[in-house]
Amino acid sequence: MERKPLPQQTVDRVLRMREDGSGLTNSGRPAAGARTLRAALRLSGWPGDENWLAGRVLISLGLAEAEQGDTEAGLRLLDEAARMIAPEHRGILLQNRGVVLQRAGRTDEAVPLFDAAIPLLASAHDHFTLATALLNRATLRLGVGRVRLARDDLRRCRQIAEANRYHLLIAKVDHDLGYCHLLAGDIPLALRSLDEASRQYRLHGADYLPVVVMDKARTLLAAGLAREADRELTDAFGLFRRDRFSVDYAWAELTRAQAALAMGDHATALAWSRRAARRFRGHGDAAWAAVAEMTTLRAELMRGRRPGALAVRAEELASRLHALGLRYDGDQALLLSARALLAAGRVLEAGRVVARVARPGAGAPIETRLLRQLTQAELQGARGRREAALSHVRAGLAMLDRHRRRFGSVELRAGVSLLGGELADTGLGTALRGGSARRVFDWSERCRAQAFRARPVLPPAEESTREMIAELRQLHRADQRHRVAELERSLRERGWQQEGTGGHLTLVQLGAVHQQLGGTHVMVSYVHRAGRLFALVLRNGTTTLTELGSREAAAETVRRLISDLDAMSSWQLPADLTRLFRESARWHLDQLQDALLTPLRSLLGNDNAVVVVPCAGLTTVPWGLLPAFRGRAISVSPSASVWATARQPAGPAHDGGELLVAGPELDQAEAEVTALAGLYPHSTRLTGAAATVEATLRSLNGATVAHLAAHGHHEPENVLFSRLDLADGPLLAYELQGLQRAPRHVVLSACDVGQAEVRAGDEILGLTAAMLYVGTTTVVSSVARVPDDVAVTVMHEYHRAIVAGSEPARALADACAAGPMVPLVCYGAG
Repeated sequence: MERKPLPQQTVDRVLRMREDGSGLTNSGRPAAGARTLRAALRLSGWPGDENWLAGRVLISLGLAEAEQGDTEAGLRLLDEAARMIAPEHRGILLQNRGVVLQRAGRTDEAVPLFDAAIPLLASAHDHFTLATALLNRATLRLGVGRVRLARDDLRRCRQIAEANRYHLLIAKVDHDLGYCHLLAGDIPLALRSLDEASRQYRLHGADYLPVVVMDKARTLLAAGLAREADRELTDAFGLFRRDRFSVDYAWAELTRAQAALAMGDHATALAWSRRAARRFRGHGDAAWAAVAEMTTLRAELMRGRRPGALAVRAEELASRLHALGLRYDGDQALLLSARALLAAGRVLEAGRVVARVARPGAGAPIETRLLRQLTQAELQGARGRREAALSHVRAGLAMLDRHRRRFGSVELRAGVSLLGGELADTGLGTALRGGSARRVFDWSERCRAQAFRARPVLPPAEESTREMIAELRQLHRADQRHRVAELERSLRERGWQQEGTGGHLTLVQLGAVHQQLGGTHVMVSYVHRAGRLFALVLRNGTTTLTELGSREAAAETVRRLISDLDAMSSWQLPADLTRLFRESARWHLDQLQDALLTPLRSLLGNDNAVVVVPCAGLTTVPWGLLPAFRGRAISVSPSASVWATARQPAGPAHDGGELLVAGPELDQAEAEVTALAGLYPHSTRLTGAAATVEATLRSLNGATVAHLAAHGHHEPENVLFSRLDLADGPLLAYELQGLQRAPRHVVLSACDVGQAEVRAGDEILGLTAAMLYVGTTTVVSSVARVPDDVAVTVMHEYHRAIVAGSEPARALADACAAGPMVPLVCYGAG
């Protein structure tokens, strides 16, 4: 018996419900979409009535079911739809089937479906589905590294979406463009695109926000900002809805594993990567499950457990990845297998595995290219070919340096990827094993404080940025911490999106450093590897390498010393307790001297000025308080190259005269500035209400000498917002990047703003570092608190010596020699 056709009113209602259900699925709510679509299917008369209308609904329902993690159910529904649909709907069916297979990682099956669907959809003038198919094919092409073709699809998709005002699709195009830029190595542009996608998602598809936040975390991870990536992931997990806990959530778990790996937390990396792999497998996504397995193997290799067995697993994984069409991931798994074989001492087998990896082209991800150089370096080192090993490390670091030149943000430049850190460590380790002091010096300079080599880039100067800084200043005074954190995060993100100039300073060679040292200076450059400290001493044209002791033991002594010095500065302590802290500080100073200087005593001379290049753990040592250094001119520099460059004759840019600033709520600040005004009669003096941020920044531009007596705050969790308190609020380290001309010589006489965060590669960030980054040649600041009355006396003596012609390091040594323990340090040229 022939069934009666559905009333037109019912047909219209089913089509509206289908459209609503599809909209829910496409906006990131597939469970809600599936409920609506099932109701529409019942209304259409299915399963009893197989009609084109039911087929149309089944096309949408198949996608909704697959998006919730049941790929096979989705494909069965699409098979049902194929028997019922009208010919003009075939393009939609192919597109949705391609999406389901794409999300399941079945790339080879998905590609021809999109290729077939796109011309059909274009002929049918189905603009929305055509744009969606182009977007999905672009995403698929990005997954296999075909960036140029993906850009072509995204360009066509944007044209259609903009012409038809498909706002959510426009946001998705920006999202995918961010990933294009990431694959091309342009981190700032990737972050800008992802930021624009976030803005559009907030308006048109909030359920996609966790996915874009996750991709932003992946981008920061690629830039070496693992902690920042981990914070973004915390936000992403908080944003995920329950019906998004499928493949997107698995990607977030995998990214969290990769962030943990970059931070050295191997146990956490293992837990998250295994969880992600299980979720991918449950979704039927063999490709991403394999990628998650590779993260697991990397974590296991770093833990050093059973490398021989791990090599077998990595090689099997490489075969699976290659079979899935993931060439670069497969190559990385092969290189991982080779590194595991090297760790097991099986050098010949490792060489055979490396030989199977094709040389990656310029379009390959930088991670693949860096991993190949690292593995080749380790292989050549294991073969005893030191020169060949160093050649591969040199090539990898040069590649990384070119990559970092694209960053305008100091924070991004100071970030080092996990592989970049391993390359630097391999190069330094190879040089140390060779025992050549000259070579160890060359590699230490090649691996440390590389962010200083990039030419400074001014931060964004838009009106909105200025408004955010002004609001931030007022909120600091009102102690509105939550909003302060939001603004600081927004300003940091704007900085991350800046493009670099591409310019950089060349490394200063050892001979040039010796020439700068002459017969008057000696340099002590500390390096560390595998938990051990080493010192390079440069004096009278000779470079000597000495092994010291445990880096962590020295670093712990430094931490305890700083704690003692901070406690001593409190005016509220009873005299007996102050004496106890002073004795403890002296004991710790003696311990540091024994660890850091006693083995070098015969090399340092007695009268030379000393240049110290510290490594991680030693950046906050108050060097002038060590007994052997009392009374000697000591300057501290992030690297020998930074010091040698800073010692070059000053150009005409420093013509702004002298600046003296007294901040609020510092008892002796105005007295300090008044006393110094007698030494600098033509100086600009800013005290009381006149000591504003704007006036201070304006007068800092090109100043020859700037003395700022103001409370300072080091922010270890957000170092670009370390600050000095001024009359109208804080002057932020972030703002110093906007100086058109750097002041030549800056003195920060109060608090502990000589503190710095040290990142991989001995990259430093903080208020003092911010001054050095913009080109200030000398900064005097303290690594611990300084009592106000002591600061007044010491600073007057210091500036009197400066006016008389002394160099800053000499002037500081003389000013501090006769007084109590003053933890002031002279950074830069000295």
